[in-house]
Parts: sequence; C-alpha cells; structure tokens
Amino acid sequence: MAVTPGTPSGPGTFVFDGDCAFCSSSARTLVRIAPSDAAVLAWQRSDLDALGLTPDACEQAVQWVDGPRHSSGAAAIAAYLRTSRPWWRAAGWLLSRRPVLALAEPVYRWVARHRHALPGGTPACRLPPAA
Repeated sequence: MAVTPGTPSGPGTFVFDGDCAFCSSSARTLVRIAPSDAAVLAWQRSDLDALGLTPDACEQAVQWVDGPRHSSGAAAIAAYLRTSRPWWRAAGWLLSRRPVLALAEPVYRWVARHRHALPGGTPACRLPPAA
C-alpha cells in the first residue's frame, strides 16, 4: 500500500507529518519495507476530528488510530508493524513490550526533536519549541 491521502481503512490508520520531508520519507520507507492494509496518511490531509487527533499531537509524533485505541511515537510504529507481514508483526510485538518500548520511546523523541537535521530533513521539519 502506498502512502495515501485517502480515508482510513483496514486494520488501523498511521498518521505522520506530511509537511516534514524526513517524516514523509520515513513513512514511504515504512510502507515499502513493511507493507500493510493499514491506511498511512499525512495529518494535514486527514480528518483529524474523525480520527480523534489534534494538530499538536500530530506535529509532536506519529499517531496510530485503531477505533477508540490511540498510540503515538514508538508505540504507534509498533502498532503499525503488528499489521504487516509475519516478521514485522513479531518486531512490532517486541517493540510494544514495556522494556523495549521504554528504551525506544526516548530514541523516538530524540529523532522527532532533531528531524530537521537528519537526512532528508529541512528547516520546515523543525518542531515548534515546547510550551
């Protein structure tokens, strides 16, 4: 499945920052290496109200929405991976375990804060300063 501007469908919806070149590139790579029936949408082209998300939450981290269940950051990536092929489902399960997630989340937050300086990142990728 390609990164689409469409409507949520399938096992859930993975939402990323479509204004960030690094984020868009990462979402395309995720879809390419771990294909899934989940929708992969830029938050700027999504119905956030229907997904139960806010622009601020979507600017801070990727989001996963599966009905009433939401997750963000590394947990959202784990949730997406659990909808992919068997190898990636196992990786998603492992990533979602508390000890691994406790290590992965600070790494995710560091990447999110520095995404403007990473390969493919641009000044437009910089997060607004935390309030």
